Formats: sequence, structure tokens, C-alpha cells
Amino acid sequence: MKLCSFVIFCLLLIQTDTAFGAEKVTQELSFLERAETWVAISFFFFLAAFYKPIKKMFLSKLDGRSEAIKTELEEAQRLREEAQHTLAEYERKQRDALKEAETLLNEARAEAERLQKTASEKTEELLKRREQQALDMISAAEAQAINDVRELAAEVAISAASKLLNNAAAEDTGDILIDRAIKDLSSKLN
Repeated sequence: MKLCSFVIFCLLLIQTDTAFGAEKVTQELSFLERAETWVAISFFFFLAAFYKPIKKMFLSKLDGRSEAIKTELEEAQRLREEAQHTLAEYERKQRDALKEAETLLNEARAEAERLQKTASEKTEELLKRREQQALDMISAAEAQAINDVRELAAEVAISAASKLLNNAAAEDTGDILIDRAIKDLSSKLN
């Protein structure tokens, strides 16, 4: 249909061209006797003969191009989906890493608190132990001082008693005291 209308249009174009642009020849030729008519007819036969192969060639080129575009679009769609999948995966990994970091941070804080509590308990225990050691040392020093005072008192008492006894023995009453002590000793031992 399009080919027929194209052929008619070309014939009209050729006819008007000859009517306006050609010089009038004294002898008028009929339409079929003119060379332009036969050139136009052969041109149209040429176009009709090669219309289908040329159309097929153009359509196959266009089909090939459309197929290539379709393939490229499918590849782009596949790459887009793959990129979205990769993006979602990395976003998930990032969320997981943030959660893990937060968990580690919380664990570190708890561990620091526990260590601080343990250190304060150990420090308190150490202070109590040192205080107890100091109290023990003070008690030992007091006991030693008391023993030293007692020993000194005993030495002073012994020294005073010996002086008294020496003074008393010097007066001849020492023999009497020794005799009495010996007698009392037998009664005290029983």
C-alpha cells in the first residue's frame, strides 16, 4: 500500500517536472515514448524488485539492534538487581557490625566496672589486713612492754627482797628465817 502510493507520487513528480522544467519540443511525444517515463518505470521496478530484500536487511539490522538493546537492558537490570542485593548485604553487615561493636562496648564497660569493683574490694581488704597487722603489732608491742615492765618490776622486787634479806641476815635473824622457810616448805609441798 505504501509502495503504491510512493510510486504514484514519484510519477506525478516526474510528470510535473517535465511539464514545468522541460522545453517544449516542437514535436510532442506521447507519455510512453518519453525517456523519463521509462527511467521512472525502471526505477520503480528496481525499487519493487529490491524492496523486500532491502526491507529484510533493514529489519534484520533493526531487529539485531533492538535485540542488542534488549540484551543490554536485561544486563543492566541484572546488574542493578545485583548491586541492590550487594548494597542490602553490606547494609546488613554494617548493622551487624554496629550491633557487635555496641555489644563489645557494653561488655567492656561491664568488665571495667567489675574490675573496678574487684580492685576496690581488694584495696579495702588490703587496708583491713594492714590495719589488722598494725593492731597486732601494737598489741605485740604492748605485750612486750608489759613483759618488760614486769621483768623490770620483778628484778627490782628481787633486788629489793635480796637487799632486805641481806639486811635481815646480817642481823642474825636470817638463820631463823631460813629455818622457818625450810619447815614451811615441807608443809607447802604436800
